[in-house]
Amino acid sequence: MPPRGVKKGTKRARQYSKIKQSARKRGASTSRAKEIAARTVNKKRSQSATSRSTGQTKEQLYNRAKRLRIAGRSSMNKSQLQRAVAAKKR
Repeated sequence: MPPRGVKKGTKRARQYSKIKQSARKRGASTSRAKEIAARTVNKKRSQSATSRSTGQTKEQLYNRAKRLRIAGRSSMNKSQLQRAVAAKKR
């Protein structure tokens, strides 16, 4: 059973099942496999919700700038990172 907030038949529910099976194959106990799967699915859900919202932390913006290969990102402050990421996405 997927963690709370994840509906049956959704992509997250399928991910939960697949991660749980993978953990069991690696030798984790049933309860540990469930925990690993739930934490992973919740983490991904949290990350995707955060990336859509405008309230990103400086660290999140920095990581996004890194993925977008924005030069000079290490010396930028939060507002500069926001502008650079927004400009690069266009």
